[in-house]
Amino acid sequence: MTDPQIERGDFQLEARLGRVLNIGVMCSTACLAVGLLLGMATPLAGAGRMLMLAGLMMLMATPIARVAASVVDYAARRDWTFFTLTMIVLAELCAGIVAALVFHRRL
Repeated sequence: MTDPQIERGDFQLEARLGRVLNIGVMCSTACLAVGLLLGMATPLAGAGRMLMLAGLMMLMATPIARVAASVVDYAARRDWTFFTLTMIVLAELCAGIVAALVFHRRL
């Protein structure tokens, strides 16, 4: 039989993670839309390009924010198995970003 407190905690975690994803996508969408409008409607193409780049970066960072929020939640719950596994995933994501930045400069 499952513990109702664990189920409630899982539901709260999913609700928080859903909010993180929703906020990331909404901010990204706003930056992309404003950047596209600026790029098309005004001679400020540089500002539009920067906003679109920021929107894309936010969109790519959203899953990483989800993993980071999971790490915080598992630590708060003292679920050390999932905390450790999620920290490994977060470390791999960060290592991938660092490797991409380092190797991009060498090419």
